[in-house]
Amino acid sequence: MAKATKKKSPKSTATKAAKPETGATPAVVDPATLTYEAVIGLEIHCQLNTATKIFSGSSTQFGAPPNTNIDPVCLGLPGTLPVLNEKVLAYAVKAGLALNCQIAPYSKFDRKQYFYPDLPKNYQISQYDLPIAQHGFLEIELIDDAGTVRRKNIGITRLHMEEDAGKLVHAGSDRLAGSTYSLVDLNRAGVPLVEIVSEPDLRSGQEAAEYAQELRRILRYLGVCDGNMQEGSLRCDVNISVRPVGATTFGTKVEIKNMNSFNAIQRAIDYEIERQVTAIKAGEPIIQETRLWDEATQRTLTMRVKEGSSDYRYFPEPDLGPIEVSTEQLAAWRKELPELPAQKRRRYESEWSLPPQDARVLTDERVVAEYFEATVAAGAPPKQAANWIMGDITAYLKEQKLSIEALPLTPAGLAELIDLIESGTISSKIAKDLLPELLANGGSAKALVAQKGVSQISDVATLEAMIDEVLAAHPNELAQYRAGKTKLQGFFVGQMMKKTGGRADPKLTNQLLVAKLNAEA
Repeated sequence: MAKATKKKSPKSTATKAAKPETGATPAVVDPATLTYEAVIGLEIHCQLNTATKIFSGSSTQFGAPPNTNIDPVCLGLPGTLPVLNEKVLAYAVKAGLALNCQIAPYSKFDRKQYFYPDLPKNYQISQYDLPIAQHGFLEIELIDDAGTVRRKNIGITRLHMEEDAGKLVHAGSDRLAGSTYSLVDLNRAGVPLVEIVSEPDLRSGQEAAEYAQELRRILRYLGVCDGNMQEGSLRCDVNISVRPVGATTFGTKVEIKNMNSFNAIQRAIDYEIERQVTAIKAGEPIIQETRLWDEATQRTLTMRVKEGSSDYRYFPEPDLGPIEVSTEQLAAWRKELPELPAQKRRRYESEWSLPPQDARVLTDERVVAEYFEATVAAGAPPKQAANWIMGDITAYLKEQKLSIEALPLTPAGLAELIDLIESGTISSKIAKDLLPELLANGGSAKALVAQKGVSQISDVATLEAMIDEVLAAHPNELAQYRAGKTKLQGFFVGQMMKKTGGRADPKLTNQLLVAKLNAEA
């Protein structure tokens, strides 16, 4: 897999004293007395969910039998020529626009010499000095326990297109007996990728995890990547170093791989920060290396030590012409961009006064946001619609392993149910009792209420007569209440709900009950 070419970071001078004046004694800085900060950058590879590969017509289907989604082009057979999948270019440009990047009017593909068993051509077609997009940013939002939102822009160095490599499946366990071996599956070879390289603007595991999540949200909103980390559709490499707070030079960089969740990204970074700071304070050197995150032991382990940058001997790909994006085409692709997650969050907060955390939950998935907006458009108050979707409906979807698009209860049906509560026709308790049937079968909430005869009792005379019957049936409790044990009010409310099957209007029932209880006190 290609990695963006970066300038070598200058050697860290963070633990060296400032240059003394002539004749002065150099000041000695004890690393153990300093406070350190992390400098973090992410390289994220995202598989584009096109039906066919980047330079050939083979399927990109995940989970197909090994070595079935292959063809002469992705196998690198002599005499074959690559042809760029036009949708790959469209998806890459849209991703670049969504990340506020400058789209190159002229870019090209390059050959990266990459000798490995899962890359049959022995080179990878990628982009080197003229990527399709660069100089962008992504805004992340961090919400603390008090609900306070902190926003921060993370720079995007570049976004470029490339082809994925195949996959090695390692088997066998007895190395001494020589019974270990590796199998090559080339189904993934040629699957289109974009690699997105951030600036080293991240300072914590929390920021890095939020950056990766927000990037995934954007790509899924665009429909260009499914972001399934467990399938390798989105793969993240972390570059991390530490330095004294206030220093401008970088420390020795360590790369971390093998993180298959956003929680793992945060935990791996937090562990690595602590490991590096502890080593520096103890006077131990940090080695430039690649480490793996071990989920079982919750720590990073050395994978390989890097002694220098690899020479991939890039040169322009001779079998593919340059890419030119016209102003007209760029404008057309820009118009196709949807409202992105951050835009939706701010609109929900400003137009509908939703708390930031609610807006965040509702906009995490585009289909959930669309369901919510359709429910509000059907007449439901935004906060009530949000509560039902984030609560009972989300719990049902998780239990049934369903996506909200497959839910039989339509947004209009949910809005109808909420309206029955708002108008006092049914109570929230009755609505919760009806919801499982509506979620499973859909249909009209009004019709279901009529069918079951569960409309709320709001007639004053009817409720007063029932309250009299309840009080008469419990003279001891009534006497205790009037003697000062006022907590028994809840007991009488419960008896009323039991008597009416939960159909009594709660607010009105409480008012009438208090009046009756205190009438002869």
